[in-house]
Amino acid sequence: MSEFLLPDVGEGLTEAEIVAWKVKVGDTIEINDVIVEIETAKSLVELPSPFEGTVLALLVAEGETVPVGTPIISIGAEGEAAPVAPASTPAEQTESDPYLGMAEKAGAAQVDPADIDLSNPAASGSMEGASLVGRIKAERGPMRRARRGSASPSTEAGAQTQMQVQGAFAPGGAQSDEVMPADESPVPATDQRPAPAAAPAEALVPAAAQAEPGAVRALAKPPVRKLAKDLGVDLGVLTGSGPSGSITRDDVQAAASHGGASAAAASSGPAPIRTPSHDARPGERETREPIKGVRKMMATAMSQSAFTSPHVTEWITVDVTAAMQLVARLKKRPEFRDTRVSPLLLLARAVILAMKRTPEINSFWDEAAQEVVYKHYVNLGIAAATPRGLVVPNVKDADVLSMTELAQALGELTATARDGKTQPAEMAGGTFTITNVGVFGVDAGTPIINPGESAILCFGAINKRPWVDEETGEIVVRDVTTLALSFDHRHIDGEKGSRFLADVAGMLQDPGTALLF
Repeated sequence: MSEFLLPDVGEGLTEAEIVAWKVKVGDTIEINDVIVEIETAKSLVELPSPFEGTVLALLVAEGETVPVGTPIISIGAEGEAAPVAPASTPAEQTESDPYLGMAEKAGAAQVDPADIDLSNPAASGSMEGASLVGRIKAERGPMRRARRGSASPSTEAGAQTQMQVQGAFAPGGAQSDEVMPADESPVPATDQRPAPAAAPAEALVPAAAQAEPGAVRALAKPPVRKLAKDLGVDLGVLTGSGPSGSITRDDVQAAASHGGASAAAASSGPAPIRTPSHDARPGERETREPIKGVRKMMATAMSQSAFTSPHVTEWITVDVTAAMQLVARLKKRPEFRDTRVSPLLLLARAVILAMKRTPEINSFWDEAAQEVVYKHYVNLGIAAATPRGLVVPNVKDADVLSMTELAQALGELTATARDGKTQPAEMAGGTFTITNVGVFGVDAGTPIINPGESAILCFGAINKRPWVDEETGEIVVRDVTTLALSFDHRHIDGEKGSRFLADVAGMLQDPGTALLF
């Protein structure tokens, strides 16, 4: 039996909430199958399994928040029970190799062949069921030592988590390593602590999932899920032809060619995002909701930024009629046929170009080192409001992308954020942020700088307004918007902030001026 420990899927996360199980007790799973959806302090994350076999127990209920390193699911051979602790003490078993206990708990014992006397039947028999490096391949088949990180964790739980994370989240996934078959004999546990009692499946799986088989997520590997998403195929209505009923690429492509699955997906609509309930019970005057996950991280980050960086906000109202006309022309071009073109795309491009004249905007104040760090790349963040709180994913190296590439990147970024699937890596390393409050019909605001950056631009609603034509002096109806720039006044003075904002506004008012940058 192998226990999957809750990993740190971000940078220094300490806990996560179990949002939804994608499997139930008795299911057969393969390596990299998605087994659970968790909410960290940064985003929703789907965890793939580093093991294959049968789900023996779900050890944590949905809605429960547990620390990193906590066992959350047991996977083994069908009918297998929790191993019984051996009579010998952990100290006796690990005296010759202090790492043996940790390795066995991670699902594969790591033993130096030099320490094993294969000529001694008793010695070889005592190790039966363990995956030994150097074991005769004819007897056991090819095996490989589990990966270890370069740093040694300070705790046993940390070591277990590190080995599992390296298998599940390393480039190429756990498929690059050979693992113990699901029907292999269980490795004797060296920890004498009683195994945690497995909660009944009914208590851990939602009632809807028990009542409707389709409510449990279909078995499919991540590349297959991405293909289904791209083709608009609902995996929940497909019958898999792969091992254990898993859905294959051929199943998805066949459904897309017939159009049946797409129609079913269109009729059912997108899957709803799980949000906290604020409905009051009869007689209740107040409802309390725990502050956790993304909202907790957002509150901490915004408080730190607001009371650390001296914010200055400047405003400018600009005629964007020419920019809106350019957007209409770009939509008709073949390069943008499959890409959404919006005013946000032109604003993003203008921001990137304006930074060339004012590089201070793309820097940050390093308080510890007492240095200003200038970034020679642009990771452009787009603030997105989700039911779970504010997230700011960013387009990596946006400054080297063409207009079509930038449009595609922005489209993928916003779609992922709306679905609540933004990953921690997609939010790390931002250098500048745009917050688009115009989608809510708001004219402008005073945004708070994202930690680790020095400025943020607020994009207001574009409305028809009366405007004085500077050439004729007549009042005409134009498309007008308001931009608001908040910047860190410790190293960005008013002249630099004003120049940057004026440059951005100038390119929106007359897109042809972008050729000057």
